[in-house]
Amino acid sequence: MSVLFTLAASAADQVCASPGECANQGVDNFAGTPRRVWASIAALVSLLSVVVGRLARSRANRGVGNGGRRAALVALVAGLIGAVNGAVNLAVADAGPGSGNGVVGGAAALVLGVVGVVLGRLVLVRARRAEPVG
Repeated sequence: MSVLFTLAASAADQVCASPGECANQGVDNFAGTPRRVWASIAALVSLLSVVVGRLARSRANRGVGNGGRRAALVALVAGLIGAVNGAVNLAVADAGPGSGNGVVGGAAALVLGVVGVVLGRLVLVRARRAEPVG
């Protein structure tokens, strides 16, 4: 079981699983099912990887600091984590969008995670070419 699923499950234990359940408890907000929370967290991690990868790429273009290598590694790892969690979320989903399984969030996490991995890899390849031999 992934770390994101464990975090999402513990966070989702404190929220209602359906609007009807919220009404019976006197709670007026419905945060979503555990799988939706899991997919949302995975999508946010993937989105973070895209943002960091883009910043690393712009830093590599300017030649500032270490060429964005550290940020590229962060983008690569975060994108991989988000993409894997999105793919697992899609694999365990029982039904399509709107069912509470987090299908849309899982798909977004998968796509954004792959984009983050590609951006991170591009920066690492560019940084490796720019290293002086010696």
